[in-house]
Amino acid sequence: MTTADIEEAILHLPPQERAQLAHKLLESLDPSPEGDVRQMWLQEAQRRADEIDLGKVQLISSEELEQQVQSLFK
Repeated sequence: MTTADIEEAILHLPPQERAQLAHKLLESLDPSPEGDVRQMWLQEAQRRADEIDLGKVQLISSEELEQQVQSLFK
């Protein structure tokens, strides 16, 4: 079976099946599995929480953030 044959067969699949196949193909191109990405986000969240606990970063209220953002657009 050639690539053209596979493509032809895939294009005749229902949209949901094509979407699932596309998702699997895209995942196969990503060098880091989904679990690794999840683990990296958890580590980043922990790092940020540690910075807050150690007083390395200054937290601001949502109101203050809104004011800062609004001032950028003036």
